[in-house]
Amino acid sequence: MGRQQHVRWASLKVAAMLYAGVTAVTLLPSTAAADDALVIARDIDINSLDPARGFCDTCQIYFSNVYETLVGLGKDNATLTPRLAASWEANADQSQFTFNLDPGAKFSDGSPVEAKDVKWTFERLKNIKGGAAFLMDPVTSVEAKDAQTVVVTLSGPNSEFLNIVSAPYAGIINSDVAAASGATAAADAETTDKAEAWFLANSAGSGPYVLANYKPDDELRFKANPEYKRTKVAISDIVIKHTKDAVTQAQLLESGNADIAMQIDPDTAKTLNTENLNVETIPSYNFLYVALAPGAKTAPKLSKEIRQAIGYALDYDGIIEFTVGGQGTKTPAPIPNGFPGTSGLPEPKQDLEKAKELLAKAGVPDGFEIDSEFPNMNSYGVDLSLLSQKIQQDLSKVGIKVNLTPVEFSVWRDHVRGDGIPLTVSFYAPDYYGSAQYVQFFGMMEGTPWFNRAGGKNDPSIANPATAELLKKALASAGEEQEKAYHELALGMIEDRIIIPVVSPNLVLASSKKVTGLRYSACCNLLMDELALQ
Repeated sequence: MGRQQHVRWASLKVAAMLYAGVTAVTLLPSTAAADDALVIARDIDINSLDPARGFCDTCQIYFSNVYETLVGLGKDNATLTPRLAASWEANADQSQFTFNLDPGAKFSDGSPVEAKDVKWTFERLKNIKGGAAFLMDPVTSVEAKDAQTVVVTLSGPNSEFLNIVSAPYAGIINSDVAAASGATAAADAETTDKAEAWFLANSAGSGPYVLANYKPDDELRFKANPEYKRTKVAISDIVIKHTKDAVTQAQLLESGNADIAMQIDPDTAKTLNTENLNVETIPSYNFLYVALAPGAKTAPKLSKEIRQAIGYALDYDGIIEFTVGGQGTKTPAPIPNGFPGTSGLPEPKQDLEKAKELLAKAGVPDGFEIDSEFPNMNSYGVDLSLLSQKIQQDLSKVGIKVNLTPVEFSVWRDHVRGDGIPLTVSFYAPDYYGSAQYVQFFGMMEGTPWFNRAGGKNDPSIANPATAELLKKALASAGEEQEKAYHELALGMIEDRIIIPVVSPNLVLASSKKVTGLRYSACCNLLMDELALQ
């Protein structure tokens, strides 16, 4: 990027920030002063600290470090490793899994992790019906054979189930402690569970850290769990400081007021004084996307032709240059590049003439007006206000006028559930290595989060009848057959044009040189027990 372009980019970021226009409860008093804690700067996008309800990137970090899973993901981001389960085995068709728990594993209160806790956790995750409940959709029963043995039976073959239980939302909860505070795993848990407020001030896991303090829109503080023995925790106190934008995160890092900055974009990274900093830019599995809701009350209705026209109108190369200074890649389908089924997918390209042709065919040759509400935040180094303005500019070239409304993430999260946002932008990071999660989250079939958000109840016609059958086939197969099934699923999601990925930003790992062990985890984002200070 030339100097003139760089100045323009910096000015646009400032303009975007200008455009965008609970009482804390302490669980554990910190024995260290604030200045003694390792400080991480990032936009805290938490919707809940309850593992059955939370679903966000910061939630992912929190759960990964406080609630240990049965299975982990190795440093290669693909190999499964033992955690609470010392070993496991599956039946011939992978419809039943037996987990043998580590007899030495303990929760933070010193009590043993037992099979009853696994059963309770999985059943509660399924029955609360929160954002990550889809992970438990395949589960028909969980049986505690004895204190150390759990048998999970699924509705059918599922080659990704071991990957699923490595997801941070499947972290095991101390059932006795949580139940005493109003939590339940009963079938009616969605309405009878009363523990969400308790989880905002308390944790009940077996991970390397416990919750020390949470102040919404301010900080999330961790303290080392003295009962954790799996690895040696080198840093006793860690705090995530709420820092909305990449520029401010960079300033905190350079000034020494933060030790790690998690959402610096590649362009801002180029401006950092690296004398005392480590800065590495690597590809990621994260992506940002445009989402459309045909079930929203719009005129005209967002038919498939109009949705496809919007897809052709977007300048994908320009978006990557505009948002991350060219430091990113195109993602053809809402499945990350490199995941099963993504090889050989057609690369998205702008085609304004094709977009105009489709609009004319849909009866709106002169375009139309559409409202776009989006979260005012930075995600993976991308300012969503800046991204939205670029999308607004692109769509104007085919006569589509986009009215932008930036809102706080919590407001957007509530609104998007009601299928009332015709056009929005959002982001997604993997919860484990595997493609099924993307079909189960983005696919147009009954019950998926984006089928509901896109207005499936108002417009059942958006369902893609091939999706469920292809997913079943993918989960029951392996090798080339599985790859082909996921490939067909990806092509179907491209055709549906409900979810249109626009950029997979390269990830910037930025930290003080005194920090070691910082890496990107495809399941957990950031594993704090691997961090140390030198």
